[in-house]
Amino acid sequence: MYNAKEVTLNIQGVLFDYITFGSGKKTLIMIQGLNTRGIKGSATSLAYMYRMFAKDYKVYLFDRRPIVRDGITVRDMALDIAAAMDVLGIKNADVFGVSQGGMIAQYLAIDRPELVNKLVLAVTLSRNNDTVKTVIGNWIEMAEQGTMKALVADMAEKMYSSAYVKRYRPFMPLLTIMQKPKDVQRFIILAKACLTCNTYEILDRIRCPVLVLGGRQDKVVTGEASVEIAEKMGCKIHLYDELGHAVYEEAKDFNRVVYEFLLSR
Repeated sequence: MYNAKEVTLNIQGVLFDYITFGSGKKTLIMIQGLNTRGIKGSATSLAYMYRMFAKDYKVYLFDRRPIVRDGITVRDMALDIAAAMDVLGIKNADVFGVSQGGMIAQYLAIDRPELVNKLVLAVTLSRNNDTVKTVIGNWIEMAEQGTMKALVADMAEKMYSSAYVKRYRPFMPLLTIMQKPKDVQRFIILAKACLTCNTYEILDRIRCPVLVLGGRQDKVVTGEASVEIAEKMGCKIHLYDELGHAVYEEAKDFNRVVYEFLLSR
């Protein structure tokens, strides 16, 4: 479906999993947020979810490195994305980062501007606030205590709108099984990395066109964090008043807004 493939890339002995789909002449790098399972086995579902981009783009979605050291930062992860792009010969790509992926995308555009043509930053932040420190701290504590059902349930409660959670509450037991972290320690390390983003004072180093998308009801990074980035950069922002952190799944026009911005002149 949509030429979707799962590939493993060897970069100086480190194996990186990535997904690619689409047949377009342009290149789109998608950087996902913090999750509990990784991208293996999801090529078809992701290609279908983002099928709108498949005609105009060849899309790449890189996973985090399989073994992560304690203390890794989102800036380190941006270096990994840049290394993967270098190996694949990708330059001047459009980049679309969600949540933690948006943090990584900011550093990619700051440190390697020649790699980024246009930038979309969705439900992300440029510096810590009390909300994200509390939410991520609680997720880390739950993971350390091994209370996985509580972790997955809290992630759903924080990410999705109240209406969405109410609608799918009967499926929560299945979700806790499907989304249980495969590697708890890896999840903890990656969660800690969410608290290392500090780009606010250097956002002016990003020279490419930028679109910020956020949810005003965001219970993870806050809607104000999206507004803060847009105001600092003087760039376009699309804010969904009734939705939260998972606006990329809940908003029916989300992909269309991203698509039209990336292809606009």
